[in-house]
Amino acid sequence: MTSINTNNSAMAALQTLRSINSGLETTQARISSGYRVETASDNAAYWSIATTMRSDNKALSTVSDALGLGAAKTDIAYTGLESAIDVVDEIKSKLVAAAEPGVDVEKINSELTELKNQLSSIAESASFSGENWLYNDTGSAAATASIVGSFNRSASGNVSIATLDVDVAAVVLIDTTTDSGGILTKDIDADALLDTPTGTADNYFLIDGGGTGGTGTEISLSSSTTDAQIQAMIRVTDEVMSQLTDAASSLGAVNSRISMQEDFVSNLMDSIDQGIGRLVDADMNEESTRLAALQTQQQLGIQALSIANSNTQNVLSLFR
Repeated sequence: MTSINTNNSAMAALQTLRSINSGLETTQARISSGYRVETASDNAAYWSIATTMRSDNKALSTVSDALGLGAAKTDIAYTGLESAIDVVDEIKSKLVAAAEPGVDVEKINSELTELKNQLSSIAESASFSGENWLYNDTGSAAATASIVGSFNRSASGNVSIATLDVDVAAVVLIDTTTDSGGILTKDIDADALLDTPTGTADNYFLIDGGGTGGTGTEISLSSSTTDAQIQAMIRVTDEVMSQLTDAASSLGAVNSRISMQEDFVSNLMDSIDQGIGRLVDADMNEESTRLAALQTQQQLGIQALSIANSNTQNVLSLFR
């Protein structure tokens, strides 16, 4: 039956064309944005996961920056310790030279004074971003330094921050408040370093930091310095070297851990980006193929609608 009021063919063609145009709009949006899931209406579950993971990745980027800052601080402290080891090694050599008969110990003491001044300069200069782990003049004991190391999300969705802790008290060279807080300022018993200690304390320290609590004698030479005292100073200086080496080893281990964590965080961020892409990114090869097909269908749909509309015009020929 042919009706001039209801054109079923045109209605069917129009419905098909609407469907094609809707698919074409979706495909064009995916091609222009690059996303298969751009808004929550596209796929609520995938959009929610992707949004959360993007936020976590941004937090991990901040963690990476914090690790870089922490690495810089440990690098500065480690460099200072390495330099201090070299200077203390030179001090030990000067003391050994002073043990030889006929040597002018006062001239050697002048060299020792300059070497100790260099140690003070190293300790005071080893600062980064307002923090100095080798020189403590805060008026209180050195505290543990914490470096943000990771951002974690548990299976239940709860988040937490993990830190890498550095025992700053173990690497302080000079403590201006308490002598015992610095490797170079604390008393070291030379008698205890003998193979057979006598039991009588014989304390020496390398640098006078101006703090309290010290009872020992500063390592220095004069014309009245005895061979026994020089040997005691050498033992103490060697012990200082050993403690500096231990401190540098600890910092080196921390620095290595930070470097590994930096690599892990960087790889983790890349993996998260890839995971998000698998969920929401559009396959451009697939979308371009679909676009070509839909454009063809659109042209055919327009022609079909044109044919369906022309059928009503044929009714007029019956009245001619």
